[in-house]
Amino acid sequence: MDLKSNHTAPVLTDPAPISKSRLGVHSSLFPYSPPGAAFSPGMLLTIPRKKTGVLDDVRSSSWLDAMKASSPPHRKITKDVNNEFATSDADVAYRTWMVKYPSALKSFEQITNNAKGKRIALFLDYDGTLSPIVDNPDCAFMSEAMRAAVKKVAKYFPTAIISGRSRDKVYEFVGLTELYYAGSHGMDIMGPVRQSISDDHPNCFMSSDTQGKDVNLFQPAREFLPMIHEVYKSLVESTKCIEGAKVENNKFCVSVHYRNVDDKSWDLVAQCVQDILKDYPRLRLTHGRKVLEVRPVINWDKGKAVTFLLESLGLSNCDDVLPIYVGDDRTDEDAFKVLRDRNCGYGILVSSVPKESSAFYSLRDPSEVMEFLKSLVIWKKSSAL
Repeated sequence: MDLKSNHTAPVLTDPAPISKSRLGVHSSLFPYSPPGAAFSPGMLLTIPRKKTGVLDDVRSSSWLDAMKASSPPHRKITKDVNNEFATSDADVAYRTWMVKYPSALKSFEQITNNAKGKRIALFLDYDGTLSPIVDNPDCAFMSEAMRAAVKKVAKYFPTAIISGRSRDKVYEFVGLTELYYAGSHGMDIMGPVRQSISDDHPNCFMSSDTQGKDVNLFQPAREFLPMIHEVYKSLVESTKCIEGAKVENNKFCVSVHYRNVDDKSWDLVAQCVQDILKDYPRLRLTHGRKVLEVRPVINWDKGKAVTFLLESLGLSNCDDVLPIYVGDDRTDEDAFKVLRDRNCGYGILVSSVPKESSAFYSLRDPSEVMEFLKSLVIWKKSSAL
């Protein structure tokens, strides 16, 4: 199947309402037919591309405006002449914002009251949630205290990490065998073994983890691997003269980081990506915190990954399950939206600046995430007495 030849970009339409199958996930949630099979015409939507190129999800904005909009500046904390924390307009705005997105720590009793008699399933982003955002993405290490907190919470609740990083990379950072891992925004999922999942879809197969334990791997974009690798090499070459630019191969997607690029050169980064992507109509561009991400045009995201993992864990469509998703980036909004639309759990946005979200609650930074995880463990222990 020549994924590069058709210069009209096919996009899978939104799935029909979920109906039960043997797996429990509607077949439209799975973006591909068996290898070699043709796309069903009803599943494809033609979207014309502008000659100048635009970001996939911000068509009305310029590349540069979209990059700036997705990369808000860090909020500065200042002190007054008495060495006390000064109240700024940003502080007032944040407190006003928290009326709509209250602190998950201050609302902890409310969350746990709603969790009584239910099984909590925990989903966590990595960068900006379990680890701080750093200049060099290869150095986004989580602290030992955070690792201990995640290890303890996974002892009491099924826990998965869903990251834009490659699954191998995020596992290398976390290093805990107690968790389930979904890399490349959920396009590479390692979950518990359920034979029905492997039987129901050709892109799901049994494998072994680093400990030799049997696991299921679900990789809905496997056909795109050669293309992704090709684009990665092209982006490395085209951005090598832009100081500070870094291209990361996340297996099923490619991330172009411009955090360390002078903002006067951001347009050069955007132009490099645009020039390459115009020849790959079956790849799309999304963006996060000072990163442009090239992904396959398939109907799969972190929200679909949450749905799939809940099915894999046998926790979907159960009234006694409360999923909680904690994340900081716009790609996590897909998961927040799933929980909100299904009215079955809580999204918690990690942010120190106000921004619109489909989350229910908020936490300021990874230190508050760690406190929240510790609080869950304490609550679970006390409720078991």
